[in-house]
Amino acid sequence: MQHRIIVLGAGYTGAIAAGRLAKRLHREDVAITLVNAEPDFVERVRMHQLATGQDLKPRPFSEMFAGTGVELRLAKVTGVDVDRKTVTVVDANGAGVITPESGAEELPYDTLVYALGSGWNDQAVPGAAEHAYEIASRPGALRLRERLARLGAGQTVVVVGGGLTGLEAATEIAEARPDLDVVLASGGGLGDWLSPKGREHLRKVFGRLGITVHEHTTVTGVEADRVVTADGTAIPAAVTVWTTGFAVHPIAKATALEVNGAGQIVVDGTMRSVSHPDVYAIGDAAMAMGPGNKPLRMSCASGTPAAWQAADAIAARLTGGKLPHAPIRYFNQCISLGRNEGLIQYVTADDRAVRAVLTGRLAAVYKELVCKSAAWGVANPTLGLPTRRRRVTPGSAVKEPA
Repeated sequence: MQHRIIVLGAGYTGAIAAGRLAKRLHREDVAITLVNAEPDFVERVRMHQLATGQDLKPRPFSEMFAGTGVELRLAKVTGVDVDRKTVTVVDANGAGVITPESGAEELPYDTLVYALGSGWNDQAVPGAAEHAYEIASRPGALRLRERLARLGAGQTVVVVGGGLTGLEAATEIAEARPDLDVVLASGGGLGDWLSPKGREHLRKVFGRLGITVHEHTTVTGVEADRVVTADGTAIPAAVTVWTTGFAVHPIAKATALEVNGAGQIVVDGTMRSVSHPDVYAIGDAAMAMGPGNKPLRMSCASGTPAAWQAADAIAARLTGGKLPHAPIRYFNQCISLGRNEGLIQYVTADDRAVRAVLTGRLAAVYKELVCKSAAWGVANPTLGLPTRRRRVTPGSAVKEPA
């Protein structure tokens, strides 16, 4: 009987894990099912580009996984029962929409890879869910794209959140629509986690693009035509873009899995659940520790090596091979500042900024190459792998790392 592996979610991490498992294991021995509501891969790191009217290259999973043996199931995950080892899904159509005739179905698994990721987080701020726009998903980015296209010259767009997503959104909008007034409201200082050189460059680019910055500003309310800050100040906003972080998918928190306060599944160094050994969690859905005993941040930079780690660990345990032992570390933070500017902040292994930065057009090219390589890695997830698939050996001993 084939070992049933179900991968939930086909973002960067889920798609990489499914493809890597298919390359590591014999097709006769395993049945790999990838569950996702949409038929195409979404380059989440480019949603700010999509929102400003740029067209992205289609990446259908039917082409990506052709001939691999990975079965794509277009469905929405509605529940996971880790005690019965089943996943409940409802079929979706080609646009990711649940059809009226769809009924719930249970899929049994032997090994589960949980990669449902995260969505936008309104932080429970009054009015944010009703009036703000998000770019954490393709539907959200398309909704914002339509709204921005209807704005007239001189109208104001307020981007709330001064993290990487907020910086990229503000600069992309300001570059694409120089006729708009773009405002960034940041809870801290502008790029305050960057090195002095990084902060200096960021301020130069924001100044050149004419972006108004409200630093150390907490937005406490969102209305149809303005945002309100903690000190009572009202900032006019024809459009509010909300980028204050991500919230993980809620399903894991409703299971018997051990999760942290944010609902992330607690995993060991091989991305295996510490409470349920048949479950692996990767990407934003996982609470994994990195260098310096610090939790890995939600990012593609964390998720991609975590997907490699999980897939290789599963393959090792099924084939009696040696478990991977490659600690995940950081090298840089790549920030696009429109299409013609960028900022590459080099960091320590545990993600602290060092003095070195790369700026300007060269940094923009660097960031573009990173985005392209991330998408390439999804379709070609076999970095460092031998070409020979290994056979599953039930009951074989696993060589744990020293």
